[in-house]
Amino acid sequence: MESKRILTNDDLKKLAFRSSLLQSAFNYERMQGIGWTHSMLPALEKIYKNDKEGLAKAMVDNSTFINTSPPIVTFLMGLLLSLEEKKEDRNLINGLKVALFGPLAGIGDALFWFTILPIVGGISASIASQGSIIGPVLFFIVYILIFLSRLYTVKLGYHTGVKAISTLKDVTRLITKSSTILGMTVIGGLIASYVHIEVLTKIPINKEHSISLQQDFFDKIIPNLLPLCYTFLMFYLMRYKKINPVTLIVITFVLTIVSSFFGIL
Repeated sequence: MESKRILTNDDLKKLAFRSSLLQSAFNYERMQGIGWTHSMLPALEKIYKNDKEGLAKAMVDNSTFINTSPPIVTFLMGLLLSLEEKKEDRNLINGLKVALFGPLAGIGDALFWFTILPIVGGISASIASQGSIIGPVLFFIVYILIFLSRLYTVKLGYHTGVKAISTLKDVTRLITKSSTILGMTVIGGLIASYVHIEVLTKIPINKEHSISLQQDFFDKIIPNLLPLCYTFLMFYLMRYKKINPVTLIVITFVLTIVSSFFGIL
């Protein structure tokens, strides 16, 4: 039979908002350990209300090294608090903390920092470049929604305990796959919007007429063919030839200046 819950929804909400200070005391010895303890402290004080020794041990264990993804950290906090309530063995609690913060960091970073925000950032930048205020407003709204998702993940971790691990894994796999498909679509559109290559060279036919390589040749085959090819070339050189991106940027600058000087591009 499930033990009686000690923490309320208000306690979990407080934990979610305090988690925004997770990296406020970041250091190279414990990383997020102090910020983690600060976030957990009110809940731990309520759980160990009349047990100062138990609270002291819990605080010491919580202040140890941890480095995970801030948007999803509340899931792990909620999960461990459910075990703290049940007075589970401290070795079990510490073991789960150490075992899960790494994988959760990978899930959270891949989902939020490397998928959702880059996609939204690209869309917002494209809208903003056209002089519309909707671009930054859109990015701000999405960022706030990511922050507010902590209110859900802390409840997910707390109410379902260790069973939430498999649930989150399945949901995250589905979201990540969908986001990847969307991301590839958006990136394809951004290539045409942000990469501009136009061949200025014209082939004279007679004294009055000439053929434009850009308009009469490349655009007739596939519009934006050159930007697409150059993008794939950069991808090939980085992925398979392991060329440093900075080197490719310098090469691009040099090619641009030289081609512009001779009137080629």
